[in-house]
Amino acid sequence: MCRPARRTYSAPMTGSANEHDTARSTTPIDLSRETPRGTARDQGQPAGTDPIDAVDAPSSLSGLNNPGAVKDLSKESESYTHGHHESVLRSHRRRTAANSAAFLLPHLLSDMTLLDVGCGPGTVTVDLAERLTQGSVVGVDASDDVLESARGLADAHGTRNISFEHANAYELPFEDDSFDVVFAHQLLQHLSDPVAALREMKRVAKPGGFVAVRDADYEAMAWYPESAELTEWNMLYHEVTHTYGFEPDAGRRLASWVRDAGFDPATIEPGASVWCYATPDDRTWWGGLWAERCTQSNFAVQAKDSALADDVALEQLAQGWREWAAAPDGWFAVLNGEVLARA
Repeated sequence: MCRPARRTYSAPMTGSANEHDTARSTTPIDLSRETPRGTARDQGQPAGTDPIDAVDAPSSLSGLNNPGAVKDLSKESESYTHGHHESVLRSHRRRTAANSAAFLLPHLLSDMTLLDVGCGPGTVTVDLAERLTQGSVVGVDASDDVLESARGLADAHGTRNISFEHANAYELPFEDDSFDVVFAHQLLQHLSDPVAALREMKRVAKPGGFVAVRDADYEAMAWYPESAELTEWNMLYHEVTHTYGFEPDAGRRLASWVRDAGFDPATIEPGASVWCYATPDDRTWWGGLWAERCTQSNFAVQAKDSALADDVALEQLAQGWREWAAAPDGWFAVLNGEVLARA
């Protein structure tokens, strides 16, 4: 049974039939068969939250019934939409300083101290530590399991100038003016109050030090061939994240958030860069991990708990990802916003 007023998508069929041999289907996808309410979300508590899938931060939904309530940042947590399913960690492990922090690298000196907020499995963090040979690096995250993975990676690399700690992005356990560089990659899109987190990053950065942030922008993602399933996936992702109070189009907002956090506008350097998946290996990797995320990650749990999709609809989206990955002319680009600012 379909929910009322559910939007559906179909491909514009212009031009010759041959031009659309691999175009998206014109069949609408129903993502939202009626499911029972009464989930935790209806009581003002995020549903689909597993301890391993939480980012220590204020709950995005806890104030819905009491907008004037003051949040206790030390006790509340908000749900990480991606979670830490293997398909998510597989994506994170592919990240390096070169493909995820290139805008920061020219500004690093070998004796700097650096904090990586939301470090995940630590591939970027370890890479940065190996560049700061006379300095030191601290990675913080809310998942103890992921931090153990990061420590294991550092040990395997023999990287000694690095440590990892459990931390709340809104209450970093460090003194004022502690780091030359504070870095956060793909973090702010998952926080209900990114400006508060940026203020905290500014607090622990040394005066004149760098705060560097980078986040994707889901509305700006582009792909070919056109696909009704990928279009619907993108819309569903927006609906799920907005339900939980997060901003999937963080990339375009970074410079604004940094200004709102109190940084000197004269020191803010905004920019952008792209990840592109177009080779057969890259398509197989990217399409495969998102096919898994659609059915097995915390994104799927939240979509179902929010009554935005069911298992059948999510499997349709997963199949769409597999079909896109198999297309010989498949191409996908992820636009990432970037900001480098002085504390």
